[in-house]
Amino acid sequence: MEDCRFGPFDDWGEVAMSKADVAVLLALAAALASAIGNVERQRSAHEVTDKPVGYLALFIMSWRNRSWRIGAVAAVANYAFQAGALSLGSVMLVTGLQVTALLFALPIYARMNGHPVTLWEWIWAAVLAAALAVVLTVGNPVAGYSRAPWSTWMIVAAVMGPLLALCVLGARIWPHRAIAAVLLAAVSGASLGLFAVLVKGATEAAEGGIGALLAAPELYASVGAAFAGMVFQQSAYRGGPLNVSMPTMTVAKPVVGSLLGVAVLGETVQPDEERVVVLIVAVLLTVIATAALARGEAETVQAHADDVATGRLLAISEG
Repeated sequence: MEDCRFGPFDDWGEVAMSKADVAVLLALAAALASAIGNVERQRSAHEVTDKPVGYLALFIMSWRNRSWRIGAVAAVANYAFQAGALSLGSVMLVTGLQVTALLFALPIYARMNGHPVTLWEWIWAAVLAAALAVVLTVGNPVAGYSRAPWSTWMIVAAVMGPLLALCVLGARIWPHRAIAAVLLAAVSGASLGLFAVLVKGATEAAEGGIGALLAAPELYASVGAAFAGMVFQQSAYRGGPLNVSMPTMTVAKPVVGSLLGVAVLGETVQPDEERVVVLIVAVLLTVIATAALARGEAETVQAHADDVATGRLLAISEG
């Protein structure tokens, strides 16, 4: 197991880059790519078609949209950086840092949409950054195993499979309600959390060479999880208000990833006994700040989409 404390010093008094430090940098790079990808795919969510279409049909149609293609490339970069980070650090560390995509997205939204960042958004951003720093330093996440036996994955499939299927079924039953967006966002976030755990195993298999990687079932399962995450993410953006889908998706990814990291790979946190309460408070603040920022950014995106739609209607009426 690997200790994930940061900033070790060598004999010369200079900061030495540990595996955990490199994992943090790669995870932050993944979060930046995720922020860019989310912005672009959110812009394209209502540009592809105004007609009701199936989840896979919407995904296929999205390829014709330039913004979506840019977002897809950014998503692939996000997955690649995550893979690099997961080869060096724990799932809890990497998926936890994925929420910093919200911090990167703030200035991106402000520049692209012309909406200044509000005081409350800056406050929540500061709370999120501080809470994450406390979680990572006080919690001291420790990596467990990289791969799990088939019996463990069968249990995961028996638990997650029906739950995700019920979410998709619920979204089909109530397609025009906010609950549909929440359910599809939960499926997307859970799929991407599962992706992180599977990639952890695939990266270990890759150490044995290309043959070992191609023989690893985690490789193909991780591709499927990433694909499902992107398909249901796009549908969640269209399934209802962004201010309900984005917070659900953003919170579900690290929560599911961390739970699977603990249950499947045996990862742990090792806070000092006197700091357990501090860690619990920091985790709660991280979840609350993440949900608040995601909701605020969703409202900004929705407002911009409404402005664009109003402009189009005015142009049509004047024409």
